Amino acid sequence: MAMNDSVNILNSAYLAVEYIDSFLPDNPLQQPFKNAWNYMLDNYTKFQIATWGSLIVHEVSYFLLCVPGFIFQFIPYMQKYKIQQDKPETWEKQWKCFKTLLFNHFFIQLPLICGTYYFTEYFNIPYGWEEMPRWYVLVAQCFGCAVIEDAWHYFLHRLLHHKRIYKYIHKVHHEFVSPFGMQAEYAHPLETLILGTGFFIGIVVFCNHVVLLWAWVICRLMETIDVHSGYDVPLNPLHLVPFYAGARFHDFHHMNFIGNYASTFTWWDRLFGTDSQYIAYQEKEKKKQCITKK
Repeated sequence: MAMNDSVNILNSAYLAVEYIDSFLPDNPLQQPFKNAWNYMLDNYTKFQIATWGSLIVHEVSYFLLCVPGFIFQFIPYMQKYKIQQDKPETWEKQWKCFKTLLFNHFFIQLPLICGTYYFTEYFNIPYGWEEMPRWYVLVAQCFGCAVIEDAWHYFLHRLLHHKRIYKYIHKVHHEFVSPFGMQAEYAHPLETLILGTGFFIGIVVFCNHVVLLWAWVICRLMETIDVHSGYDVPLNPLHLVPFYAGARFHDFHHMNFIGNYASTFTWWDRLFGTDSQYIAYQEKEKKKQCITKK
């Protein structure tokens, strides 16, 4: 009975969103996107799209999303939004990070990406334009993937901080006490595999079109680069997402090597009390600000 009620609620919500969508003006980018998508299907094989297309989406998205944070270090005005102002970025650290990223991307992640085609074939995942889900379905699916990945990340990330394991794997990611955007995927190869598994679980659960693979890649990179940016910029649209952790939440984890283990949301840390030190820190900062204003 409860299952039927849940299904009815979801169907009603879907119909409501579909009804609202029918009144929205046509997206001017839809036709160019359709033309580009059909051109891709006509000129490339499924293997090429799934493999090299996925690699291009990941690499282009990753480094484009890193650009704002990289530029901020050269803009004096933006320094007031830097969380750890006493620890500026250095060329040496950024170059070291970049070299490790290239290794991880092409020797760890690329072999995994090569399995994308076989995944889509095994589960009969469509590539066609006509089968592509509507934008609001994609948004819901990406949110579902984020919830699943966040749960996986919380428990496995917390495990990697265990004193018997930490120095062998996760310590690499914590080389930078003051994180910057490009450092989001700077990690030991084993960590890339362990925590990266959470990314694929949502895909297995929700994927009904290859476009979800790419949409979820972009959403996940947008989130992880933001929380590692080292800047708490006002009017950040990601802060509109309910329970979104943000840069300050994760920056505290890098400063103290403890607590705030979740990747995207705050609920797991709140549930298990692993954000208690962060809450105490926030209260101290508020008191300091009140004293300064007086």
